[in-house]
Amino acid sequence: MGEYTPNTNYLNHQILTARIAHSQRLFNGFTAFLFTVDKSSNSMSEKHNFGIAPVTCHSFNRDRTGLALSLNDSNVKIYKKSGQKWQETDTLSEHGQRVTGIDWAPDSNRIVTCSADRNAFVWMLEGDKWKQVLVIPRINRAATCVKWSPKENKFAVGSGSRLIAICYYDVENNWWVSRHIKKPIRSTVTCLDWHPNNVLLAAGSTDFKCRVFSGYQKEVDEKPGPSSWGSKMPFGNLMAEFSNGGGGWVHSVSFSPSGDKVAWVGHDSSVSVADATMGNQLMVIKESFLPFMSITWVTENSMVAAGYDCNPMVFTYTGSKINMGAKLDQPQEKQSGNIRCSSINEMPKDWNPNCLPKNGDSEDGGEESEIDVIASAMNRFKNLDKKGTGSDTATELKTQHQNTITQVSIHTGTKGDASKVATSGVDGNVILWDLKSLESSIQGLRIS
Repeated sequence: MGEYTPNTNYLNHQILTARIAHSQRLFNGFTAFLFTVDKSSNSMSEKHNFGIAPVTCHSFNRDRTGLALSLNDSNVKIYKKSGQKWQETDTLSEHGQRVTGIDWAPDSNRIVTCSADRNAFVWMLEGDKWKQVLVIPRINRAATCVKWSPKENKFAVGSGSRLIAICYYDVENNWWVSRHIKKPIRSTVTCLDWHPNNVLLAAGSTDFKCRVFSGYQKEVDEKPGPSSWGSKMPFGNLMAEFSNGGGGWVHSVSFSPSGDKVAWVGHDSSVSVADATMGNQLMVIKESFLPFMSITWVTENSMVAAGYDCNPMVFTYTGSKINMGAKLDQPQEKQSGNIRCSSINEMPKDWNPNCLPKNGDSEDGGEESEIDVIASAMNRFKNLDKKGTGSDTATELKTQHQNTITQVSIHTGTKGDASKVATSGVDGNVILWDLKSLESSIQGLRIS
């Protein structure tokens, strides 16, 4: 089967991106030349694709020119931004099983990773190569999540061992040692987030609880002052414990910029906020959305959550309730259609993919031509490659993410005033969302 190459002299000036997705296909005794037309463009978001494998977790460096991510395997890929694209520069391959967490420290430029192999590593850049430093987490089940503290002098590792390992650097032995927070955790720790004071730590687990612990480590921390969560903070002290009354695993937890509030999302399709300034008041919202996998504050009163709906949503906390705002991804109809001509050479030079006739239409009253030149949406070829069928049944979502969003992170700004957030998904995409532009263009979206 030979590959057909169109005449670029008359196609390039009309089409943003045109590729031959399939050389030739025998269809009803005729030859059909198949094209894909990529016309997606949105000034309020920026999509980057890293293949067909899921992006399990990701983290950016300080100036957002570096990106570390894992594609659902035991490797951590390091990318450097080159123009509008990401170029792979290194692969961190010391883990033996699937990587479950990545965090890139903005100031020290160190990367910490954890894996289902029960290990964690701290990676330091020496020249142009990343070298790992040994971490001794002392866990006998998979490590599930990892997070640097704000001052980057320690980090926390959650695990299936029903404990949290607080790791700090031992200068004498040149490794990272750990102390454990165990009680009253009754199941796997799934998510972590540090308080801005570098001492308190929020943790969510599969026992349906969100807890706030003290992670005070006298070897590296100054004695903390009182906070809205309490004044006595010995290591491992339980400062607060919350349950929203549902039966959902806690997937993600996030402290507000001030540290006075903590938000979390569960598998029971709930979003919960606990406010320490109001006597640990708990507010919960459950609507008709699917469960969220990740949440982060973007201002003192606004949050962005994303998950199985494949569409980031904004929520606001008013002190008396949680309000669901707008979705960041406004669905747009994908264009598709057929061009029919008696031979491939008769394809018009001024052919415009924006003016495609509908399927089955023809100028001669419905009689089919000998050759169909089909410009269709990407879903037809995804079905051919992934499902072994060429069915025209629509399987492509109207959202930019085509599968579950696994993580939401701050890209530009801070939790107190974020202007861009990044999402990664099972579809292999990382998408940047411009919150300021979206707020001005989407009716009902208010981020305050």
